[in-house]
Amino acid sequence: MPENLGRRIARLRTGSGWTQADLASRLAISRVSVSHLEAGLTVPGERTVALLAGLFKLEPHELVAGTNYPPAKAERLPVVVCRYTEVELQLRLLDADMDRLGAVFDPIHAGEWHRRLAKLRQVTYDRREREALDEAMRILAARPSLGG
Repeated sequence: MPENLGRRIARLRTGSGWTQADLASRLAISRVSVSHLEAGLTVPGERTVALLAGLFKLEPHELVAGTNYPPAKAERLPVVVCRYTEVELQLRLLDADMDRLGAVFDPIHAGEWHRRLAKLRQVTYDRREREALDEAMRILAARPSLGG
C-alpha cells in the first residue's frame, strides 16, 4: 500500500526541525494549508510539490515516489528543482576556499568573504541561515591572516 504523501511531508518537516508555521513560511502558504496537506485533506499541486522537494533536498519524483500522489499530477512534475539556497551555496564555496587556501587567508581575501557574507546576511530572513552566516563570519574572523 502506498504511503500517504501528507505523512511523508510531515516526517520530512519534523526531520528538518521545522514547525508547520516554518514550512508554511517557506512555501508562502498558510499554516492551516500545511496542516491540511499533512493530514491528507488536500493534495498539493505541482508547484507545491516542486517547492517541497527543493526544501527537502529531493527531486519532485523522489518526493512522491511510492506515495498516493496522483499519477496524472506526477507526470506534470518537473524533473529537477533547485535544492539549495544562496546561503548554502556561499557557505560551501567558503568551505572550499578555506580548504584550498589552507590555514591562512590573505587579508584581502578574508575581507572579501566577510563583506560577501555580511551582505547576504542583510537579505536573509531564515533564522537558521542567519545563524549559519554568523558562525561562518566568526570562524573567518578567527582565522590567522597573512601579515596579521
